[in-house]
Amino acid sequence: MAQNFIGCDRDQSFLMPPDVRDWLPEGHLAWFVLDAVAGMDLREFYAVYREDGVGRRAYDPAMMVALLLYAYARGTRSARRIERACEEDVAFKTIAMLETPDHATIARFVVRHEAALAELFGQVLGLCAEAGLVRPGVVAIDGTRMAGNASRESTLGFEKIAREIVAEARAIDEAEDELYGEARGDELPEQLRTREGRAEFFRRVREQHASETGEDQQPESEPAAGGQEFEFEAEKIVARVQGREGWTREARRQLERRRWANPDPVPRAREGRLLLAAERLEAERDAQVAANRAYEDYRANGRDKQGRRLSRRPNPWIAPEVPEGVVSVSDPDSQRMKANHGYVQGYNAQAVVDEGQIVIAAEITNSPADYSQLDPMLTAAIGELERAGVDGRPEVALADAQYWNEEHMDEVIANKHIQVLIPPDSAGRSAPRPGWTGGRYSWMRTILEGHGKLMYRRRIQMIEPVFAHTKHNRAITRFYRKGRTAVRAEWRLWMATIAVGTGLRFWGSARPPHRSQRALLTHWAPALGSGVEAVVGPGVQDAGSG
Repeated sequence: MAQNFIGCDRDQSFLMPPDVRDWLPEGHLAWFVLDAVAGMDLREFYAVYREDGVGRRAYDPAMMVALLLYAYARGTRSARRIERACEEDVAFKTIAMLETPDHATIARFVVRHEAALAELFGQVLGLCAEAGLVRPGVVAIDGTRMAGNASRESTLGFEKIAREIVAEARAIDEAEDELYGEARGDELPEQLRTREGRAEFFRRVREQHASETGEDQQPESEPAAGGQEFEFEAEKIVARVQGREGWTREARRQLERRRWANPDPVPRAREGRLLLAAERLEAERDAQVAANRAYEDYRANGRDKQGRRLSRRPNPWIAPEVPEGVVSVSDPDSQRMKANHGYVQGYNAQAVVDEGQIVIAAEITNSPADYSQLDPMLTAAIGELERAGVDGRPEVALADAQYWNEEHMDEVIANKHIQVLIPPDSAGRSAPRPGWTGGRYSWMRTILEGHGKLMYRRRIQMIEPVFAHTKHNRAITRFYRKGRTAVRAEWRLWMATIAVGTGLRFWGSARPPHRSQRALLTHWAPALGSGVEAVVGPGVQDAGSG
């Protein structure tokens, strides 16, 4: 008797044209993503294209959005890998309907629709809310430090940045003796030793760069000297008992808020990034100067609670001749921060998760500490829930010891009516911090050791799997894009795909009904005769219509 194997003849032609809907099983993630995108409002994507249809045909934004969501859900973020998957992977071919977008087209689509992609997070949350998956009563907050698209070695001080800008601005063939004279050659030019001279120098370099590249001149990222206004509330700053440093921190906070409100795109060319980095350091020097002037004015003219003049004036502060500090010339928005496996040049990615591991808020910050993130993240969570049409609001917030901030806790409890469970001591401490005893500290320890203990234990189960799935299962440990707005869009897209995966587990099969090839053959069996059984196998007449 001959050996019996299932046939594998690749030269056999299909009796009927292949149907891509038969290529994937019913419960595949690709079908769920396509159905989810079909239920989204994509008018913001379509609005940027011409309505008269003039010009070369573009890929359908709905297809591109579905392609990106599925790729991110599978841990594929590289535009080149997505292009290759559209040629080799059946699921990608099904979503793209056998089209193969070029990697440059994919990358340009992400850049062009950066803001709209970031808002997809809210639409996915709305779909989960419609299915009854969002339970915002108890939420957990945490952050993870992730490397940005920047090297730690690219972090430079102002003098090194200025020297490189000067070297590129000068003619290459100019003789060193004529250029430097009797000087060493590594000093900064006199023009760069004053605020006004540096502003004029940066303006001329921008004009020179624009004329050489043919690009439109970008506006200065930071206002000119004296153009920045800072408002200092002495009562709040003095209450923190931080002295001169408290005023400087307040100026930096205001400067950072302005940068978030008006973000600067990170130029692709190194020359543009050098100018942006230098102007960032200049703006930070301006903030430091304004803070110290305000502090010295307060010490000279301020009054204490009894209405008496303050005792001794502080020693006068001398402003540095050139800006101090360092900044990354790869991604000026990124910061050096401590991660699980050493220091990284990147961002602090924050998330708020409900009991079902549905991410209800996702934001990023370049502040290494979680200390000042409690109130902003809960505010973001409430806003996302309102936009998604969820009636419920968080009632209890769980966070680790890094979020202990009494000012934020008072704001959340008194004005947002959300109770917080935050231990005042980290897990590694065997005894309280010096001075952290009595009052609120002892009260919170008593709550966490009593009836709040079981509830706080749920924090790890709620939010840690989200970060573990992102960084371990999907191997996403760094951002690919540069700049705070681009990184925020990337992070929110990741978190949206986690919600998509969670929705798939709850909803099960998401494939819409359709008439498959087998169903079509069944329908036409009387006309095709007995040959149908030879093509599709016995029992076809009993198959459903799909």
